[in-house]
Amino acid sequence: MTTFERYLTIWVLLCIGVGIALGHLLPGVFAAVAGAEIARVNLPVAGLIWLMIIPMLLKIDFAALGEVKAHWRGIGVTLVVNWAIKPFSMALLGSLFIGHVFAPMLPAGQLSSYVAGLILLAAAPCTAMVFVWSNLCEGEPHYTLSQVALNDVIMVFLFAPLVGLLLGVASIAVPWTTLLLSVLLYIVVPVIVAQLWRGALRAKGGAFERTLRVLQPVSLLALLATLVLLFGFQGEQILRQPVVIAILAVPILIQVYLNAGIAYWLSRRLGVAWCVAAPAALIGASNFFELAVAAAISLFGLDSGAALATVVGVLVEVPVMLSVVRIVKASRNWYEAGLPA
Repeated sequence: MTTFERYLTIWVLLCIGVGIALGHLLPGVFAAVAGAEIARVNLPVAGLIWLMIIPMLLKIDFAALGEVKAHWRGIGVTLVVNWAIKPFSMALLGSLFIGHVFAPMLPAGQLSSYVAGLILLAAAPCTAMVFVWSNLCEGEPHYTLSQVALNDVIMVFLFAPLVGLLLGVASIAVPWTTLLLSVLLYIVVPVIVAQLWRGALRAKGGAFERTLRVLQPVSLLALLATLVLLFGFQGEQILRQPVVIAILAVPILIQVYLNAGIAYWLSRRLGVAWCVAAPAALIGASNFFELAVAAAISLFGLDSGAALATVVGVLVEVPVMLSVVRIVKASRNWYEAGLPA
């Protein structure tokens, strides 16, 4: 790791502070940037996500995707955690902490709305940002791409009925345009651009390796710029309701570490290679917060407790996932020592 990467957590915290401060000082500027969206997909953020993931997608050789069959157990672990454990564990944690433990400290009329927002967050597995986490922990890129693509397909069919079941309603108005446009912008287009670019660079001898070296810091700088934007968008919310946000963060934090731990432990028990188990833990724990925020606004309104709960997911995503990256990297020797001979 470079010196810059080694201290990434510090840069993240600085960018969070800068974003909150700028959002408070320049609300009109951030409101204008936040308004540059289509179907609730923010275009400046989408552009930064491109800068984050295209350099990583350049490393993927589609001719080698067949190798992912060897990692079928890792895919199975992540599918179980994402779809059979995470939404239900969040419903339980939300009901426990929001409905009981912290209920006296929260607005009584918003309790069910807060829990609904947490469920929306957990029912949408992460897509684009997973490439960043997988790259930071040296995860197997073909597995990561295959798992993200599979989750996107499943989400189209399962998101609505799963959320409907957990919220106890007959039907859920899924923002289909947001879902499909997000998949298109964050996965399909970047993959196509990266593969076309990869082919052109491969045809020029050493240009491919030189380009990867140049682009290596671009992904992390785009991540930091995204943080400034996201926290700038929510700066007023953070300053206005710090206690509520801290309370909502509790079940989210527990859920992230719980599901990452389950995925990592199951992978070790099943003999999954560490290069697959590490991103499996990260994919199992992270959330597709863009979809969750859009669904919460669509169902409950912009000023609802559900919308605020999904926004808290945005606030904790990067710092918490960086800590999971550190944990899986630090535990690599322990993990591999327990694999079958």
